[in-house]
Amino acid sequence: MMRGLWDRETVALILLSALMPLALTWLWFGGTQAALRLVLALVVSGLWHMIFMLARAQPPSFAGAITALAVAMLAPEELGLIRLILGISFGTVMGELVFGGWGRNVVNPATVTLAFLGFGFPAAPWPDLELPVAWAAIPAAAIGAVAGVMSARLLAGAGVVTLLAVTLGADLDRVLPAAGIVLVLLVADPVASASTALGRWLNGVVYAALVVMFSLEWQGAAPLQAAVSAALLASLAAPVLDEAAIALWLVRRKGRHGRI
Repeated sequence: MMRGLWDRETVALILLSALMPLALTWLWFGGTQAALRLVLALVVSGLWHMIFMLARAQPPSFAGAITALAVAMLAPEELGLIRLILGISFGTVMGELVFGGWGRNVVNPATVTLAFLGFGFPAAPWPDLELPVAWAAIPAAAIGAVAGVMSARLLAGAGVVTLLAVTLGADLDRVLPAAGIVLVLLVADPVASASTALGRWLNGVVYAALVVMFSLEWQGAAPLQAAVSAALLASLAAPVLDEAAIALWLVRRKGRHGRI
């Protein structure tokens, strides 16, 4: 971790602040039930952070609150208390804490949680979020991009592909709100997304392309189910996209200078 202003917790706090329009809008429309889901996710995530803090003498991270928010908003419904606790525990531990905490993880822990719950309990219905919640993702993305905690290139790459698909006649009205929320909460995670300039563009392109493909070809999939699945695959592809970007840069450098 870096010393000074831009350390891990500064980034986590700015990212959490950027997500406030989305979180508050969701809580407004979700009411008591949404608040209780968020409290449960915060408690379970906080307990696991506390356990690993005591075991490794590492401070807990505010990033746990971001994970809890994403899980509370996007997790399938009607799971029951035990299944939801099991999913949050699995995602928090296996997706983040075993790697040494937020900043060292490969995939967003909320994405791991949601994939575990979605594949493990396929009969559970995915939530149908209110349209104003999706609109609230726009200021959240704008704040995150301006503050530098979300990649503007990644967001733009996803936007370009989506616009192209709509222009070509793809019917994305049903999936777009969910895809926008997932883009901000999961895909734009500064840790789990690509880190090179070209890789970030490609990361957004891959996510949006997968959303379009799932929307058109995956019959019976809920919008959030398609978007979360696309987020999982896009996150797993991020290291490969960075490698491709670096390899391309090396080829161009060799062609310019005659050697690497």
